[in-house]
Amino acid sequence: MAGHSKWANIKHRKEKSDAQKGKLFTKIGREIAVAVKQGGPDPESNSKLKDAIAKAKAANMPNDSIMRSIKKAAGDVDGENYEQITYEGYGPGGIAVIVEAMTDNRNRTAGDIRHFFDKYGGNLGQTGCVSFMFDKKGVILIERNEDIDEDELMMEAIEAGAEDFDPQEEYFEILTDPADFSAVREALEKKGYTFISAEVEMVPKTTSRLDNPKHIEQMNKLIDSLEDLDDVQNVYHNWEQDD
Repeated sequence: MAGHSKWANIKHRKEKSDAQKGKLFTKIGREIAVAVKQGGPDPESNSKLKDAIAKAKAANMPNDSIMRSIKKAAGDVDGENYEQITYEGYGPGGIAVIVEAMTDNRNRTAGDIRHFFDKYGGNLGQTGCVSFMFDKKGVILIERNEDIDEDELMMEAIEAGAEDFDPQEEYFEILTDPADFSAVREALEKKGYTFISAEVEMVPKTTSRLDNPKHIEQMNKLIDSLEDLDDVQNVYHNWEQDD
């Protein structure tokens, strides 16, 4: 696993402005709405909604905003219908990139995403061109602090069904099979742990470095530009960044 890359991304997200946090909450609200329309407003019987709520809480989205998103989606029978689409391509220097979008206009979204790949030295590819380089995993991140006993957390995570426990300098990373993610997350939540993030992600099997300063600059701009698009929910890549 790419510890450096993961922590660099976490720090980058933490430093985002209030306006960017507002945009993040809007995206999570959209995810909650889609989950409600697919499986109903009760998280106890809708695991996708339960996972989306956990993601919202990890991002410090206020509870009243979460409830408002659920209620709005439950009562909004004729509302916008979003479809989930995944795009794959290569960034500068051959970095593999996966973009998950939720859109009500696939032509607009595809055009916007293609524009930024072209602008920053990459190219959008066919479905499947890079996804084989990633595994779908439940990823739970818990910030390291003096109150957490590493051995105890590892045992509790594995007993709950985790596949892997990876202690890093700044945080603990717990990996699960996607089917076990909700159960592991809930078990750790009941033990009182709070999460930096908790969601099912595309995890790179191997990572690549960039040595060319221009490629590094372009890759940073590509990630920021894609994440800033309203329709984009997640951007995954196999770039090994320094802290």
